[in-house]
Amino acid sequence: MEPRLVIIAIIPAAIIIFAMYLSDRHDREPFKVLLFTYILGALTVIPSIIVEEILIAFNIFPGVLGAFYNAFIVAGLTEEYFKRLAVLKYPYKTKFFNEKLDGIVYSVFVTMGFATVENIIYVAFRYTNNPFIGLYRGIFSVPAHGVFGITMGYYLSLSKFDNNLERKRINMRKSLYMPVIMHGLFDFILMADIPQLTLIFVPYVIFLWVLNQRKLASFMFDSKHRVIGLKREK
Repeated sequence: MEPRLVIIAIIPAAIIIFAMYLSDRHDREPFKVLLFTYILGALTVIPSIIVEEILIAFNIFPGVLGAFYNAFIVAGLTEEYFKRLAVLKYPYKTKFFNEKLDGIVYSVFVTMGFATVENIIYVAFRYTNNPFIGLYRGIFSVPAHGVFGITMGYYLSLSKFDNNLERKRINMRKSLYMPVIMHGLFDFILMADIPQLTLIFVPYVIFLWVLNQRKLASFMFDSKHRVIGLKREK
């Protein structure tokens, strides 16, 4: 293992984590909680790999159907399920999850923990003979995990802070299946081996970024005005 490749693999997630930390400037989460959340995210790689290997063994589908199964079930559903589980088991239950922006912050920290380990596996171990793998994954794959995390956290927060039980249940379900759909489509475009489909890959990535930046901006706005309101009450 080359230290240079490990550094290359870690940098994209580190940048996204730092950017997310700075975005939460009005009611910042405790460092220890963020660190443990990140570690939990990294640990989700273990059950994800185990389940993915089992599911791959059941992939009896040919061609495009096989790619669809691998993209949406093996990768999308498995990885997003365990990442979401990490958020629900720890930060979601803490007293520090006290505003909508927190759902995005904690979900991104979990997804970046996962993405860090996954990226090290790909860049420093599996594809060491490909000099462009670190660049490609740093531009597309790692940020994609961050985008999926924003969507996950957005719906988790909508669920947590809603008093309507029906909407709570709907948004809790969305916090799983919306990231799965986004993740699955991202992988399917690359796995399907359909040249025409690859033409929409970059536009799709741009669409995801724009869509989720709006979600993030909305909760950042709410966070700012929540803190201002609390200061006025004092």
